[in-house]
Order: sequence, then structure tokens, then C-alpha cells
Amino acid sequence: MFLDEAIVTFTSGTGGSGAVSFHREKHVPRGGPNGADGGKGGDVILVADRNRRTLYDLKLNDHIEADSGKHALGNKRGKNGGDIVVKVPVGTVITDVILDEVLVDLRVDGMRYVICKGGRGGFGNLHYVSSVRQVPNFAQKGAPGETIRAKLELKLLADVGLIGLPNAGKSTLLSRISAARPKIGDYPFTTLEPNLGVVKLGDETFVAADLPGLIEGASEGHGLGHRFLKHTERTKVLVHVVDAFPIDDSDPLANYGIVEEELRLYSKDLYDKPRLIALNKLDLAPPDEAAKVERRFSEAGQPVFPISAVSGQGVERLLYRVLELVRAAEATEPTPVVFSPEEREMDSSWDVVRAEDGFEVTGKRMLRMVAMTNLENRDAVRYLHKRLVRLGVIDRLREMGAEEGDTVYIGEAVFSFTDWS
Repeated sequence: MFLDEAIVTFTSGTGGSGAVSFHREKHVPRGGPNGADGGKGGDVILVADRNRRTLYDLKLNDHIEADSGKHALGNKRGKNGGDIVVKVPVGTVITDVILDEVLVDLRVDGMRYVICKGGRGGFGNLHYVSSVRQVPNFAQKGAPGETIRAKLELKLLADVGLIGLPNAGKSTLLSRISAARPKIGDYPFTTLEPNLGVVKLGDETFVAADLPGLIEGASEGHGLGHRFLKHTERTKVLVHVVDAFPIDDSDPLANYGIVEEELRLYSKDLYDKPRLIALNKLDLAPPDEAAKVERRFSEAGQPVFPISAVSGQGVERLLYRVLELVRAAEATEPTPVVFSPEEREMDSSWDVVRAEDGFEVTGKRMLRMVAMTNLENRDAVRYLHKRLVRLGVIDRLREMGAEEGDTVYIGEAVFSFTDWS
């Protein structure tokens, strides 16, 4: 089953909590703090794999979650959570559904992208030892993992796209030039999903895709072809297959214009791609009739390649010209980056806004700090207060008129404003 879209929720693992522990050993009367750190939560990593053809597996499993880190025990560090590696087809575009923002385009085999980074393990009390805090009695909770709801959209990577009206002979041509065996029939819409084939010409090869037939209005969502117009965006060259002698006696030149107009309406970049016209099924009429059709296209200013996909007549000449255009397109393409940056800087911005019954501190960094604080431990809360003072949050609250006892919200946590400084 060919599936080229899926919406999946990815969640990385939460970090393990640090430990509160003190060194205990016979004949060592003043053993100090030795609480270890918690383990890191697992990442969710997407990898482009050329052996994957569809997003069918992700359609069945629409929530993928990595393991959380283990909590520290005494002076033993917590174990890191296992990463989750998700293989997707080459050519998959990942978009954040909430932000409506493209995160990455996995267009090269082996390309990796960490879509959700696991939460850091919390520090044990050993981390908080200082000259003024020699016996810290608190540890840090693990950082929460990330959750991203993403749309995965596959855009096939093919050098050449075969386009045209239904029953123009695209599948027959693909089976003629490659080892692909798409479904072929004498009725429209035989092809219901894209088919790929590797074309070998001398010592060189290129990949061709037979795309479902387009009809008038395809760019607006009519017919089957509109679902697959996006797959033509990745091609370097388009071969427009035109039925020279349609079974419904329609005008082949007018049919050609219908598909060209749909390309133009869908995307200017797509419409501007190098394109060849394969005038197909010339074996169905006498040579003089075939010459008349070819002449009409030539008079309209369109260079054509008369072929018969069934007999192979004229196909080799077409392929050599296609290969020339593919080479020219490759020469102008930028070199793709194989590995995406895996480290993303955390947004450190924050703000204080007035709430209905108090004040609210916003910002991802603030939420993370509170989530990693054991709010039931007074020493841990005091340490959080000092960090907020250093960052200027307490001063901002005072400037906005916060007084002793006023309610302050940070995420789901609720505090009473207190000046401990």
C-alpha cells in the first residue's frame, strides 16, 4: 500500500532525577554529599532510508515515544534512556503541525535529524556543594522530554517524471525503459500510485517515475492526479506523454494544453522545469496520419519525440535527450547536506504578564526550570528563587507592582511572591 502522508506525535524521554545522598563509611565521620545525577532521556531520531518506500508503518503507529532516563540511586548514576530511530523514505519532508513550519527535508539517504531531544538528567546534591552550601539537602528532577506533532509528507525522488492524461501510455513507457512492471490496462486511471523504475542507458542510469494521470482541474483537487502533483516537484526533467490517437477522438494538442495548464496553476517552479513531449501510440495509425499529428505540434512551437511505447519505436532517441537534460540539471544543483544539525538551542527568552489574579512568568526556559525543581523541598525552592533573581525575573515582578503574597504562575506551578533577598 502506497501512503505518502502521515501525522505522527513524537515524544522524547524525560530525564531521570538526581539523588540526595551522603557518604556513609566506617571511620569517616564527616562524609559529604555524594548524590549522583539522573540518566538522560532518549532522543527520537529520524533517518532517511532508501529501502523504505512509503509511510505505511507510521500510519499504523501514530505515537512514538523514547524511553525515559532512570533515576539516580545514591552515588550511582541513572541509566540513560534508549533512543528511538525511526526510518522514513528518502524525500520525506517533516513539518511541525502546531507551528506550521518545515523542520527538515530528508532528501539524502542516511540523513539524520533529532526531532525530539531527550530531557537532561537532574543533578544530584553533589552538584550543589559550594563554600556557603556545604551540605545541600536537595537534588534536581529530570528535564521533561519534548513532544512534537509532525506531518510527514513523502515527495518521491525521481530524476524524470512521466506525466500526461489518463491512458496516455505512461505505464507502458516505464515498463519499456526499465524493469518496473506497473499495472497496465486499456482504461483510464490504471495507475493509482506512483511507480519508480531505474533506466540504464549505456554506462549511466537515472530514475523515472510514472505518475497517475492528470485531468482538467487536478490543481484544484479533481481526479487522482492532484494527490501526486507534489511528487513531480522533485524531478529534474518532465516527459509529457501525449496520446497521438485518443480512443475518444479528442484533440491531442488540446489534451496536451490541459495538462500544461494544470502544471502552471499548481506551481510556477514546476511549470518551468525542462520538459520533453513524447507523442505516443504512433503504431496505431498509418505513417501519414502520424506525420500530420507531429506536424501540428511542431507548428505550435513544441519539439516532439514520436514514439511507440509498445514497439519501442523512437524510445532510444527520447531517452538520450532525457539523459542530456538530467545531466544539465544536476550540474546546477547545490550539493545537499547529508547530516542536519542535531543540537537546537533552547529558547531562553521569557516575559512577565499580568494574570487575572496575579502575574504569569512565561518562556520555555522558565517552565523547564520549575519542572526540574522539587517544589516540596524548601531548599530546592530557595535555589530556584536565587536563579530567578539572577535572571532578573524577581526585579521585573517588582517593577510590575508585585507585592508580598501576590500569586505568581509559572506553567502549572503556583507561587506566592516573597522577597527572600
